Amino acid sequence: MRKSADDAIPMAPGSALELSHRQEIDARLAPLRESLGKDCLSEFAFPNLYLFRQAHDYRFLPGRWPCVAGLTYDGARHLMPLFDLAEAPLQVLRDLLQGYDCFYPVPAATARRLDPALFQVTQFDADADYLYAAENFRSYRGEVLRKKRQLMQQLLRQHQVTHAPLDASRIDDARMLLSGWMRDKDKGAGEADESSCHEALQLAGHFGFDASIYYADGAPAGFIIAEHLNAGTAAMRFAKGSDRYKGIYQHMFHDFAMRAKELAWINFEQDLGLPNFRQTKRSYQPAELLQKCRVALRYPSAT
Repeated sequence: MRKSADDAIPMAPGSALELSHRQEIDARLAPLRESLGKDCLSEFAFPNLYLFRQAHDYRFLPGRWPCVAGLTYDGARHLMPLFDLAEAPLQVLRDLLQGYDCFYPVPAATARRLDPALFQVTQFDADADYLYAAENFRSYRGEVLRKKRQLMQQLLRQHQVTHAPLDASRIDDARMLLSGWMRDKDKGAGEADESSCHEALQLAGHFGFDASIYYADGAPAGFIIAEHLNAGTAAMRFAKGSDRYKGIYQHMFHDFAMRAKELAWINFEQDLGLPNFRQTKRSYQPAELLQKCRVALRYPSAT
């Protein structure tokens, strides 16, 4: 059957992701973020895509069925659909996937609506977002989280801790903290998320991030950069603290949750399969892991 112009796929490989794509991409992602509520995946916001565009080689493919093309951390060529995958015609999906391994990330709720006879759905724990009740950080209740509260209280007994908006006047302090964090973690230049974090500091105001910097006895101690995904959910994009101040992370997360009373949920993104990352994220008692599905067609070519 001949496809209509509306169903035509965009010219590969699309365009390298640019700031000028923000309005078009976010207009597509905004209704997805709202409809998913607390289950919104951390990738479903343009600022995150833009800041990690080089790490994933993101490219924008506009059209009737727009996507963002990229590479997962483990090298899978994927398309992130900027539409509800379950509502697209099967032939359109076949055409879109030519040259790609899968659609990703696809919310589990969407994947469940797909016909298992036609679609193969896989999940990897390293991809999953860690979702926490914001109340965890406000109260640190329970046997496990009590240790977090004790670290925070120890910090506050030993130091006078203040916070301020992370605006342009304090970027140099944040950059100094980032450099110190890289040394503390024994990371070389450009490793971890250093480049993306530097750019996030520069564009925090442009993207409307909820960003704060913390001082201990007047010295820079840590900073956080969060992004509100929808009315009740935020993603913690970056959190960097100095190893000199034990308890600074627990305090920053607590302070953020206390100031953002409207939040019910905080998404701390994935652990990338890194053991230390995984151990730390699990120690904060996640309410659930949000699975990000990889969806491929069982029969890529029409029969």
